[in-house]
Amino acid sequence: MTKRINGIQQLGVGVTNLEEAFKWYRTHFGMDIKMFDDEAVAEYMLNHTEGKPRPRRAILALNMEGGGGFEIWLHTGKKPAAPLFQHQLGDLGINIGKLKTADVERTYLKFQADGLDLLTAVENRPDGTPHFYLKDIYGNIWEVVSHSFVKFPQNKTTGGVLGTVIGVKRIEDSLKVYQDILGYDQVVYDETAVFDDFKGLPGGEQEYRRVLLKHSKTYSGSFSTLLGPSEVELVEAKGRAPRDIYEGRIWGDPGYIHICYDINGMDELREEVKEKGFPFTVDSAKAKDSFDMGEAAGNFAYIQAPEGTLIEFVETHKIPLLKKLGWYLNLRKRGEKPLPNWIFRLFGMMRVK
Repeated sequence: MTKRINGIQQLGVGVTNLEEAFKWYRTHFGMDIKMFDDEAVAEYMLNHTEGKPRPRRAILALNMEGGGGFEIWLHTGKKPAAPLFQHQLGDLGINIGKLKTADVERTYLKFQADGLDLLTAVENRPDGTPHFYLKDIYGNIWEVVSHSFVKFPQNKTTGGVLGTVIGVKRIEDSLKVYQDILGYDQVVYDETAVFDDFKGLPGGEQEYRRVLLKHSKTYSGSFSTLLGPSEVELVEAKGRAPRDIYEGRIWGDPGYIHICYDINGMDELREEVKEKGFPFTVDSAKAKDSFDMGEAAGNFAYIQAPEGTLIEFVETHKIPLLKKLGWYLNLRKRGEKPLPNWIFRLFGMMRVK
Protein backbone atom coordinates (compact mmCIF):
# COMPACT_ATOMS: atom_id res chain seq x y z
CA MET A 1 0.00 0.00 0.00
CA THR A 2 1.27 3.49 -0.87
CA LYS A 3 1.32 5.97 2.00
CA ARG A 4 -1.42 8.56 1.58
CA ILE A 5 -2.48 11.49 3.72
CA ASN A 6 -6.26 12.03 3.70
CA GLY A 7 -6.50 15.30 5.60
CA ILE A 8 -6.30 16.75 9.11
CA GLN A 9 -8.26 14.41 11.35
CA GLN A 10 -8.03 16.55 14.47
CA LEU A 11 -6.16 19.18 16.42
CA GLY A 12 -5.28 18.10 19.95
CA VAL A 13 -6.21 20.64 22.64
CA GLY A 14 -5.15 20.08 26.25
CA VAL A 15 -7.60 21.56 28.77
CA THR A 16 -8.24 21.75 32.52
CA ASN A 17 -11.97 20.92 32.45
CA LEU A 18 -13.17 18.50 29.77
CA GLU A 19 -16.93 19.00 30.10
CA GLU A 20 -16.58 22.77 30.20
CA ALA A 21 -14.32 22.73 27.14
CA PHE A 22 -16.59 20.46 25.09
CA LYS A 23 -19.60 22.66 25.89
CA TRP A 24 -17.72 25.84 24.94
CA TYR A 25 -16.39 24.42 21.68
CA ARG A 26 -19.74 23.02 20.59
CA THR A 27 -21.57 26.23 21.54
CA HIS A 28 -19.23 28.65 19.77
CA PHE A 29 -17.42 26.55 17.15
CA GLY A 30 -20.13 24.00 16.33
CA MET A 31 -18.01 21.00 17.40
CA ASP A 32 -21.06 19.04 18.54
CA ILE A 33 -20.54 15.52 17.12
CA LYS A 34 -19.00 13.36 19.86
CA MET A 35 -17.22 10.56 17.99
CA PHE A 36 -15.77 9.09 21.16
CA ASP A 37 -15.34 9.85 24.84
CA ASP A 38 -12.61 7.61 26.18
CA GLU A 39 -10.78 7.20 29.47
CA ALA A 40 -7.50 5.27 29.32
CA VAL A 41 -3.79 5.42 30.07
CA ALA A 42 -1.49 7.00 27.46
CA GLU A 43 0.92 4.11 27.70
CA TYR A 44 2.66 4.61 24.34
CA MET A 45 3.52 8.30 24.79
CA LEU A 46 6.44 7.75 27.17
CA ASN A 47 8.87 9.72 25.00
CA HIS A 48 6.71 12.79 25.59
CA THR A 49 5.38 12.23 29.13
CA GLU A 50 8.62 12.03 31.16
CA GLY A 51 8.71 8.25 30.74
CA LYS A 52 5.51 7.67 32.72
CA PRO A 53 2.15 6.23 31.53
CA ARG A 54 -0.39 9.01 32.02
CA PRO A 55 -4.10 8.48 32.75
CA ARG A 56 -6.26 10.72 30.63
CA ARG A 57 -9.73 11.34 29.24
CA ALA A 58 -10.29 12.50 25.67
CA ILE A 59 -13.26 13.52 23.52
CA LEU A 60 -13.09 13.59 19.72
CA ALA A 61 -15.53 16.24 18.49
CA LEU A 62 -16.45 17.00 14.87
CA ASN A 63 -18.39 19.65 12.97
CA MET A 64 -20.65 18.47 10.15
CA GLU A 65 -19.82 21.52 8.06
CA GLY A 66 -16.51 19.75 7.50
CA GLY A 67 -12.88 20.22 8.42
CA GLY A 68 -10.80 18.50 11.06
CA GLY A 69 -12.07 17.78 14.55
CA PHE A 70 -10.86 18.57 18.06
CA GLU A 71 -9.31 15.97 20.34
CA ILE A 72 -10.11 17.60 23.67
CA TRP A 73 -7.62 16.09 26.11
CA LEU A 74 -7.36 16.11 29.91
CA HIS A 75 -4.75 14.67 32.27
CA THR A 76 -6.64 12.77 34.99
CA GLY A 77 -3.64 11.35 36.85
CA LYS A 78 -1.99 14.68 37.56
CA LYS A 79 -2.87 18.35 37.72
CA PRO A 80 -2.61 19.91 34.23
CA ALA A 81 0.35 22.28 34.19
CA ALA A 82 -0.30 25.77 32.84
CA PRO A 83 2.30 27.48 30.61
CA LEU A 84 5.29 28.84 32.50
CA PHE A 85 5.36 32.11 30.56
CA GLN A 86 3.23 34.29 28.28
CA HIS A 87 3.53 32.76 24.82
CA GLN A 88 4.29 35.07 21.93
CA LEU A 89 3.69 34.58 18.26
CA GLY A 90 6.59 32.58 16.86
CA ASP A 91 7.33 30.61 20.02
CA LEU A 92 8.10 27.02 19.12
CA GLY A 93 5.17 24.72 18.46
CA ILE A 94 1.52 25.15 17.52
CA ASN A 95 0.62 28.79 18.19
CA ILE A 96 -2.84 29.03 16.67
CA GLY A 97 -5.61 26.75 15.46
CA LYS A 98 -7.23 27.68 12.14
CA LEU A 99 -11.00 27.34 11.69
CA LYS A 100 -12.82 27.87 8.42
CA THR A 101 -15.96 29.90 7.94
CA ALA A 102 -18.22 30.48 4.95
CA ASP A 103 -19.01 34.03 6.11
CA VAL A 104 -16.22 35.70 8.06
CA GLU A 105 -18.07 38.98 8.70
CA ARG A 106 -21.15 37.18 10.04
CA THR A 107 -18.97 35.03 12.28
CA TYR A 108 -17.12 38.06 13.63
CA LEU A 109 -20.35 39.87 14.47
CA LYS A 110 -21.80 36.76 16.14
CA PHE A 111 -18.70 36.26 18.28
CA GLN A 112 -18.72 39.97 19.13
CA ALA A 113 -22.37 39.75 20.21
CA ASP A 114 -21.56 36.66 22.30
CA GLY A 115 -18.86 38.58 24.15
CA LEU A 116 -15.95 36.43 22.98
CA ASP A 117 -12.37 37.67 23.36
CA LEU A 118 -11.69 39.04 19.87
CA LEU A 119 -8.06 40.01 19.35
CA THR A 120 -8.29 41.65 15.92
CA ALA A 121 -10.84 43.02 13.51
CA VAL A 122 -11.52 41.30 10.18
CA GLU A 123 -8.48 42.05 8.03
CA ASN A 124 -6.80 40.53 4.99
CA ARG A 125 -3.75 38.32 5.31
CA PRO A 126 -0.99 38.68 2.66
CA ASP A 127 -2.87 36.60 0.04
CA GLY A 128 -5.97 38.78 0.39
CA THR A 129 -8.06 36.27 2.39
CA PRO A 130 -10.19 37.87 5.14
CA HIS A 131 -9.60 36.51 8.65
CA PHE A 132 -9.52 37.43 12.34
CA TYR A 133 -8.17 36.07 15.63
CA LEU A 134 -9.76 35.37 19.02
CA LYS A 135 -8.98 33.65 22.32
CA ASP A 136 -11.00 30.87 23.90
CA ILE A 137 -11.64 30.59 27.66
CA TYR A 138 -8.32 28.77 28.14
CA GLY A 139 -6.21 31.40 26.39
CA ASN A 140 -5.75 29.42 23.16
CA ILE A 141 -5.67 31.62 20.07
CA TRP A 142 -7.84 30.71 17.07
CA GLU A 143 -7.77 32.14 13.57
CA VAL A 144 -11.08 32.21 11.69
CA VAL A 145 -10.43 32.12 7.94
CA SER A 146 -12.82 32.74 5.06
CA HIS A 147 -13.05 29.47 3.14
CA SER A 148 -15.50 28.06 0.60
CA PHE A 149 -15.39 24.38 1.65
CA VAL A 150 -18.63 23.29 3.32
CA LYS A 151 -19.58 19.60 3.50
CA PHE A 152 -23.06 19.74 5.04
CA PRO A 153 -24.50 23.26 5.49
CA GLN A 154 -25.48 23.65 9.16
CA ASN A 155 -25.94 27.42 9.49
CA LYS A 156 -23.04 27.44 11.93
CA THR A 157 -20.61 30.28 12.49
CA THR A 158 -17.57 28.11 11.78
CA GLY A 159 -16.71 24.75 10.37
CA GLY A 160 -13.93 22.51 11.65
CA VAL A 161 -10.15 22.74 11.65
CA LEU A 162 -8.53 24.14 8.52
CA GLY A 163 -4.96 23.99 9.80
CA THR A 164 -2.50 25.60 12.21
CA VAL A 165 -0.02 28.42 12.68
CA ILE A 166 3.29 26.98 13.89
CA GLY A 167 6.22 28.83 15.38
CA VAL A 168 9.56 27.53 14.09
CA LYS A 169 13.26 28.18 14.63
CA ARG A 170 14.17 28.18 10.96
CA ILE A 171 11.61 27.79 8.20
CA GLU A 172 13.92 25.92 5.84
CA ASP A 173 14.48 23.20 8.45
CA SER A 174 10.78 22.77 9.19
CA LEU A 175 9.86 22.59 5.50
CA LYS A 176 11.54 19.17 5.47
CA VAL A 177 8.52 17.92 7.39
CA TYR A 178 5.65 20.11 6.20
CA GLN A 179 6.54 20.00 2.51
CA ASP A 180 8.52 16.79 2.05
CA ILE A 181 6.49 14.50 4.36
CA LEU A 182 3.08 16.14 4.78
CA GLY A 183 2.85 17.20 1.15
CA TYR A 184 2.19 20.93 1.47
CA ASP A 185 3.82 21.68 -1.86
CA GLN A 186 2.25 25.06 -2.66
CA VAL A 187 3.79 28.22 -1.21
CA VAL A 188 0.94 30.74 -1.16
CA TYR A 189 3.13 33.49 0.26
CA ASP A 190 6.57 33.87 1.84
CA GLU A 191 6.99 37.34 3.30
CA THR A 192 8.99 39.07 6.03
CA ALA A 193 7.60 42.21 7.66
CA VAL A 194 5.79 43.70 10.62
CA PHE A 195 2.30 42.56 9.62
CA ASP A 196 -0.77 44.68 10.30
CA ASP A 197 -3.03 41.64 10.62
CA PHE A 198 -0.83 40.24 13.43
CA LYS A 199 -1.24 43.35 15.59
CA GLY A 200 -3.39 42.38 18.56
CA LEU A 201 -1.66 39.02 19.00
CA PRO A 202 0.94 38.60 21.78
CA GLY A 203 4.19 39.69 20.15
CA GLY A 204 2.32 40.60 16.98
CA GLU A 205 3.97 44.02 16.66
CA GLN A 206 7.34 42.37 16.00
CA GLU A 207 8.92 41.36 12.67
CA TYR A 208 8.22 37.88 11.34
CA ARG A 209 8.79 35.73 8.34
CA ARG A 210 5.59 33.86 7.54
CA VAL A 211 5.05 31.14 4.96
CA LEU A 212 1.59 29.83 4.11
CA LEU A 213 1.53 26.29 2.68
CA LYS A 214 -1.26 24.43 0.91
CA HIS A 215 -1.40 21.14 -1.00
CA SER A 216 -1.97 20.81 -4.75
CA LYS A 217 -3.38 17.27 -4.61
CA THR A 218 -7.00 16.59 -3.71
CA TYR A 219 -7.19 14.41 -0.63
CA SER A 220 -8.70 10.93 -0.99
CA GLY A 221 -9.47 8.15 1.49
CA SER A 222 -12.47 7.26 3.65
CA PHE A 223 -12.85 10.60 5.46
CA SER A 224 -11.36 12.93 2.86
CA THR A 225 -14.60 14.52 1.69
CA LEU A 226 -15.51 15.47 5.28
CA LEU A 227 -12.06 16.62 6.34
CA GLY A 228 -11.53 18.74 3.23
CA PRO A 229 -8.44 20.75 2.24
CA SER A 230 -5.99 22.11 4.80
CA GLU A 231 -3.15 24.59 5.25
CA VAL A 232 -0.20 25.21 7.54
CA GLU A 233 1.39 28.60 8.22
CA LEU A 234 4.97 28.68 9.51
CA VAL A 235 6.05 31.76 11.49
CA GLU A 236 9.67 32.59 12.27
CA ALA A 237 10.41 35.39 14.75
CA LYS A 238 13.06 37.89 13.72
CA GLY A 239 15.18 39.69 16.29
CA ARG A 240 14.42 37.49 19.29
CA ALA A 241 15.03 33.92 20.41
CA PRO A 242 11.72 31.98 20.56
CA ARG A 243 10.91 29.67 23.47
CA ASP A 244 9.38 26.21 23.46
CA ILE A 245 5.66 26.52 24.31
CA TYR A 246 5.91 23.25 26.28
CA GLU A 247 9.02 24.29 28.18
CA GLY A 248 8.90 22.60 31.60
CA ARG A 249 5.67 20.75 30.76
CA ILE A 250 4.61 17.53 29.04
CA TRP A 251 2.37 16.43 26.20
CA GLY A 252 -1.27 16.73 27.18
CA ASP A 253 -0.82 19.79 29.37
CA PRO A 254 -3.02 22.79 28.43
CA GLY A 255 -2.56 24.18 24.94
CA TYR A 256 -2.20 22.75 21.46
CA ILE A 257 -0.66 19.33 21.97
CA HIS A 258 -0.48 17.96 18.40
CA ILE A 259 -1.83 18.07 14.86
CA CYS A 260 -3.19 14.73 13.64
CA TYR A 261 -3.49 13.46 10.05
CA ASP A 262 -5.72 10.65 8.83
CA ILE A 263 -3.61 8.33 6.67
CA ASN A 264 -3.40 5.02 4.88
CA GLY A 265 -0.17 3.06 4.62
CA MET A 266 1.37 3.23 8.10
CA ASP A 267 4.09 0.70 7.22
CA GLU A 268 5.19 2.72 4.21
CA LEU A 269 5.09 5.96 6.19
CA ARG A 270 7.26 4.40 8.91
CA GLU A 271 10.01 3.72 6.37
CA GLU A 272 9.66 7.10 4.67
CA VAL A 273 10.00 9.23 7.80
CA LYS A 274 12.92 7.13 8.99
CA GLU A 275 14.76 7.67 5.70
CA LYS A 276 14.07 11.41 5.85
CA GLY A 277 15.46 11.75 9.37
CA PHE A 278 12.23 11.98 11.38
CA PRO A 279 11.58 8.46 12.72
CA PHE A 280 8.47 7.63 14.73
CA THR A 281 8.80 8.64 18.36
CA VAL A 282 5.58 6.71 19.11
CA ASP A 283 4.37 3.65 17.19
CA SER A 284 1.30 1.75 18.42
CA ALA A 285 1.53 -0.81 15.59
CA LYS A 286 4.68 -2.27 17.12
CA ALA A 287 2.64 -3.33 20.16
CA LYS A 288 -0.53 -4.64 18.52
CA ASP A 289 -2.23 -4.94 15.15
CA SER A 290 -5.01 -2.49 16.02
CA PHE A 291 -5.08 -0.15 19.00
CA ASP A 292 -8.45 0.09 20.78
CA MET A 293 -9.46 3.71 21.43
CA GLY A 294 -12.66 2.86 23.28
CA GLU A 295 -15.34 3.36 20.64
CA ALA A 296 -12.90 3.44 17.74
CA ALA A 297 -9.81 1.48 16.73
CA GLY A 298 -6.75 1.85 14.54
CA ASN A 299 -3.01 2.44 14.58
CA PHE A 300 -1.31 5.70 15.49
CA ALA A 301 2.21 7.07 15.39
CA TYR A 302 4.01 10.37 16.01
CA ILE A 303 6.95 12.24 14.59
CA GLN A 304 8.47 15.43 15.94
CA ALA A 305 9.19 18.35 13.61
CA PRO A 306 12.47 20.31 13.96
CA GLU A 307 10.83 23.03 16.08
CA GLY A 308 9.31 20.40 18.41
CA THR A 309 5.74 20.15 17.10
CA LEU A 310 4.25 16.70 17.58
CA ILE A 311 2.55 15.38 14.45
CA GLU A 312 0.27 12.38 14.82
CA PHE A 313 -0.77 9.94 12.10
CA VAL A 314 -3.84 7.73 12.51
CA GLU A 315 -4.81 4.80 10.31
CA THR A 316 -8.42 4.17 11.32
CA HIS A 317 -9.78 0.62 11.37
CA LYS A 318 -13.15 1.03 13.13
CA ILE A 319 -15.54 3.88 13.94
CA PRO A 320 -18.93 3.99 15.68
CA LEU A 321 -22.02 4.73 13.58
CA LEU A 322 -25.01 3.90 15.77
CA LYS A 323 -23.64 3.25 19.26
CA LYS A 324 -26.99 2.32 20.80
CA LEU A 325 -27.39 -0.49 18.27
CA GLY A 326 -23.75 -1.54 18.49
CA TRP A 327 -23.21 -0.68 14.83
CA TYR A 328 -19.60 0.03 13.92
CA LEU A 329 -18.01 0.52 10.52
CA ASN A 330 -15.04 -1.73 9.71
CA LEU A 331 -12.87 0.30 7.37
CA ARG A 332 -10.47 -2.55 6.72
CA LYS A 333 -13.22 -4.48 4.97
CA ARG A 334 -14.56 -1.68 2.78
CA GLY A 335 -11.28 -0.41 1.34
CA GLU A 336 -9.93 3.12 1.03
CA LYS A 337 -12.48 4.91 -1.18
CA PRO A 338 -14.33 7.93 0.28
CA LEU A 339 -17.32 7.12 2.46
CA PRO A 340 -20.73 7.95 0.96
CA ASN A 341 -22.65 10.93 2.30
CA TRP A 342 -25.34 8.75 3.91
CA ILE A 343 -22.73 7.31 6.29
CA PHE A 344 -21.44 10.75 7.22
CA ARG A 345 -25.03 11.82 7.92
CA LEU A 346 -25.25 9.06 10.50
CA PHE A 347 -22.61 10.96 12.48
CA GLY A 348 -25.44 13.36 13.24
CA MET A 349 -26.88 10.71 15.57
CA MET A 350 -23.92 11.44 17.85
CA ARG A 351 -24.71 15.16 18.11
CA VAL A 352 -24.71 16.66 21.62
CA LYS A 353 -26.93 19.70 22.08
